[in-house]
Amino acid sequence: MGVCLSAQVKVKREGEIFHCSNLKSFSLSELKKATRNFHPNSLLGGGFGSVFKGWIDENSLMPAKPGTGIGIAVKRLKQSGLPDHTEWLAEVNYHGQFSHPHLVRLIGYCLENKHRLLVYEFMPRGSLDNHLFSRTGHSLLQPLSWSLRLKVALHVAKGLAFLHSAETKLMCVHFNTTNVLLDSNYNAKLSVFGLPKHGQISNIGHAFATEFISGRYIAPEIFLTGHSTAKATVYNFGVVLLEMFTGERLIDRNRPTGQLNLMEWVRPYLANKCKVLKVLDTHLEGQYSVEEAYELATLTLRCISSSPRFRPKIDEVVTLLEQLQAPNNADLGNQNPSSSESRPSASILYT
Repeated sequence: MGVCLSAQVKVKREGEIFHCSNLKSFSLSELKKATRNFHPNSLLGGGFGSVFKGWIDENSLMPAKPGTGIGIAVKRLKQSGLPDHTEWLAEVNYHGQFSHPHLVRLIGYCLENKHRLLVYEFMPRGSLDNHLFSRTGHSLLQPLSWSLRLKVALHVAKGLAFLHSAETKLMCVHFNTTNVLLDSNYNAKLSVFGLPKHGQISNIGHAFATEFISGRYIAPEIFLTGHSTAKATVYNFGVVLLEMFTGERLIDRNRPTGQLNLMEWVRPYLANKCKVLKVLDTHLEGQYSVEEAYELATLTLRCISSSPRFRPKIDEVVTLLEQLQAPNNADLGNQNPSSSESRPSASILYT
């Protein structure tokens, strides 16, 4: 897992960054060199700040020429607003303690004066959100196959299972398809930056909270207690699973009346083996059996149950998805992950 033992030592003074061998302390000049001085052409996107693509040497982690070494995503945080400096420090100290194949790797950080930057591994195929919902605007993005969607779902579940473990205790109560990033081989990894830890959700911004409340990404019980649980994360996963296999956003005001809220619209279909195919993404037609579709629909329904006690544990979700993926392993080659012709540019992936 790569837990840094030194990071388990109590901080001696407020604002101190743990000395963890897992993370590199970059200078601002190094990151400027790695990103061509944060050149506009290197801009990948933004959220809490701007994200730029850069290059570093794989061994020394020093700046490298574009196209050499390994790619990095440098998040330059805004100097005001969320997350504040305290939250940024907590993220560095917390995220720096662990690593997992299905979590986006935090390589290092930079803290100089008011400049706060985080350096992550670069995920060439961008977010799951772009692959599911940006096809009309970006024709280069091919719809993910049934097999690849199962693969992504399994990887996300494995990442969540790790975060739920006793050693990490991180509950991702408001992740969505934008937090799921894909590498060149369509391996999925969770980007956990800015997600609440240890069950607290009080630190999410008002606008962000409103978005998820209106979209019902957050489990119903959260509004009664203000705290997350492992079962609340399973609910959130179920919502993402629902979007993945219908190819529809949870809330879309462009859909016909009665279909505005995806969950309310498709729930009756998911519970009926004869009707379930009517709400699955039409791009997946012919890639699955009725039995597979119904098994997935049943799992999704269990995950989005309004009662936590009827939801499965994330470890059970992993097991069920592994069983579903097994007969599809041979089909993963149908969508060639190494083909440069099918790979869109970074600007498309991160917009």
